[in-house]
Amino acid sequence: MSKTSIKITSKKLNLNECYNFVTAASCGGIAAFVGTVRNDTQNKKVTQLDFSTYKPMAIKEMQKIAELALENFKIHKIAIHHAEGMLQIGDIPVIITASAKHRKAAFEACEFAIDTLKETVPIWKKEYFEDGDVWVNAHP
Repeated sequence: MSKTSIKITSKKLNLNECYNFVTAASCGGIAAFVGTVRNDTQNKKVTQLDFSTYKPMAIKEMQKIAELALENFKIHKIAIHHAEGMLQIGDIPVIITASAKHRKAAFEACEFAIDTLKETVPIWKKEYFEDGDVWVNAHP
């Protein structure tokens, strides 16, 4: 039985899929982080975002993050799903869920996973504005 669910897809992400993956009778807490496309950044109106990935490496790195979360926090399971392609305001580019016996571990695992993902996973975001566009997160 796998303790991780890792996905990069151009299809709409599904919170219920991530929630159902981590649910277990032994767990008293499930934490979820749902990232959404907001309509502004640095006082500029955002019209849409485009996420590009180097998928083989991104999946590998996301799996590493999940395994580190399992090692470092007392969690039962973790799901890390990310969208690729063009997303509109209100769309969901990332969902992370984690389950644990106690809530604190689940919260900490989700925070660790999103922070590490943004630092290490080869997913790039292009922000579109009314007057142009710009690449952000131009790393790793």
